[in-house]
Amino acid sequence: MNIRLILTTLAIATLVQLAMVIAGHYVPVIKNNVFALGGMAISLAAGLAYARLAAQGWVPSLTGGALVGGACALIGIGVSLALKDVPPMVLALGTLSSAVTGAIGGAIGKLLA
Repeated sequence: MNIRLILTTLAIATLVQLAMVIAGHYVPVIKNNVFALGGMAISLAAGLAYARLAAQGWVPSLTGGALVGGACALIGIGVSLALKDVPPMVLALGTLSSAVTGAIGGAIGKLLA
């Protein structure tokens, strides 16, 4: 895996996750209608971007995609939890589902690379 690319992709995806979380804190429509699918879409895009840019084998693409997808979601959901916008269980379920979505993005990115 390309650690530098993982950190870069993670930083960008985390900023997007945080923008969504902060916007959702102030705009109920975002919190109620965008958090789940929006967060997973960000993780999917992060996994896809990592795998596409890394242009490595299947295992590094899927692993890197899962890592960046899950980590950016963990940070975003953690902030959302601190703001009391989501219940604690979302931290576990959201992070896990985003890691899976990131791996799916990694698979798509590998196919496109």
